[in-house]
Amino acid sequence: MTQLQGSERAAYVQSMFTKIAKRYDLMNRLMTGGQDIRWRKMVLKLAQLDNSASLLDLGTGTGDLAREALGQFPQARVVAADFTLEMMRVGKKTSPLDFSTADALRLPFNNSIFDAVVSGFLMRNVIDLKQALAEQYRVLKNGGRIVVLDTTRPKRNILSPFIWIHMHVIIPALGSLLTGVGEAYRYLPETTEGFVTAETMSARMTKAGFKNVSFRRLMFGTIAIHWAEK
Repeated sequence: MTQLQGSERAAYVQSMFTKIAKRYDLMNRLMTGGQDIRWRKMVLKLAQLDNSASLLDLGTGTGDLAREALGQFPQARVVAADFTLEMMRVGKKTSPLDFSTADALRLPFNNSIFDAVVSGFLMRNVIDLKQALAEQYRVLKNGGRIVVLDTTRPKRNILSPFIWIHMHVIIPALGSLLTGVGEAYRYLPETTEGFVTAETMSARMTKAGFKNVSFRRLMFGTIAIHWAEK
């Protein structure tokens, strides 16, 4: 799966998320022990929003981050964007978010219009990390903030065997049981192990032009939150 490149990989990812859309949020709760709820709150805190802010939730899926943002800042302008229609259809059933179909590599937005761009578990799926960062930089206002929540390659430690079992055995089995699409949850550990390290992600963000780049590892080093400014 992860050996796919370019448009083939993009098509595979879109098809995969279409198949698991209805159980996507449930699987996130189970895989993270409910910690993803806390992580979303951390993302929005780092985005430094207020009621006058304009926010782009990129790779929004069913809109979890966008809904949390509106819950905290009801007057904010929040755009929830994704390139998988079925994910947004599922999200639309639970809240009237401003959903927008968007490719992370060619965002359909003008330059410098958002105060913050956030994403949850998007970046490891894009086929061109450099272009995805460049597009987020382009649509941010000067002084705007980017916050990226995603998996990251964990450093080896005493817990490594248990992390491997969780990612390669428990998650695929649970995913297959609840969604009937075990392949999608074999893709998760493959993309996590094939994705850049947290340190490399920081370097990529700096190279894209972002300033004051920082990150924090979570969940035994398998998750990282990166944040920076334009």
